[in-house]
Amino acid sequence: MFDVDPDAYGRFMGRFSEPLARELVRLLDLRTGLRGLDVGCGPGALTTPLVALLGVDHVVAVDPSATFVQAVRDRLPGLDARVGSAENLPFDDGAFDVVLAQLVVHFMEDPVAGLREMRRVAAAGGRVAASVWDMAGGAGPLELFWRSARDLDPTVTAETELPGVAEGQLRGLFTAAGMQETISTALTVRVRFRSFEEWWDPFTLGVGPAGRHVAELDATRRSALRARCADLAGPAPFEVSGTAWCVMASV
Repeated sequence: MFDVDPDAYGRFMGRFSEPLARELVRLLDLRTGLRGLDVGCGPGALTTPLVALLGVDHVVAVDPSATFVQAVRDRLPGLDARVGSAENLPFDDGAFDVVLAQLVVHFMEDPVAGLREMRRVAAAGGRVAASVWDMAGGAGPLELFWRSARDLDPTVTAETELPGVAEGQLRGLFTAAGMQETISTALTVRVRFRSFEEWWDPFTLGVGPAGRHVAELDATRRSALRARCADLAGPAPFEVSGTAWCVMASV
């Protein structure tokens, strides 16, 4: 899904995922001494604030992409980062006090199995938490892009059908994975763009469903999409907000 250059991914989603990660860590109110696991770490948007709080020797990261794993190792020297999938985590039962997955559950091959594995590696009394953009409710940070795409082609499906992206769905996945005592909330971040090009250019890097959509358009349709996005964005500078569903469970 995201076998792309880590720098391209950072330019595309890091501008939203990094402030979201800070909000998630703040929400969890973690304390030093805990051992944490970042599932689907990517190039380290969430791993970085976890390391800043818990220490590099108390954080482990895992991702199916070898290029992302190398990127997070380079970003955080000394970090234990491994290649692996959420559905088959390479860790012992109860190995971590807190197990997190930011913007990952909806891209898992089997979200329930992935969450069940996260629960397995969480220690008794520990916590499992995950976040997913509210794409079905139209509040995700890519809504401007997908709305423009649908205006030009009503058959575009966007990312609204992915598991967990509608209100209540992520909590339902936690329940299906055996986690009954859950808390659900919403986290919102806002990013300011000084120019339209600053916002648009990362969409041309081929990252994720949006990047693939742009790559599959011919020059004429790509130009039309860019123009429609510019119309909806309005004059620069402008702000784009993104809301994510967040579910937390004690185990």
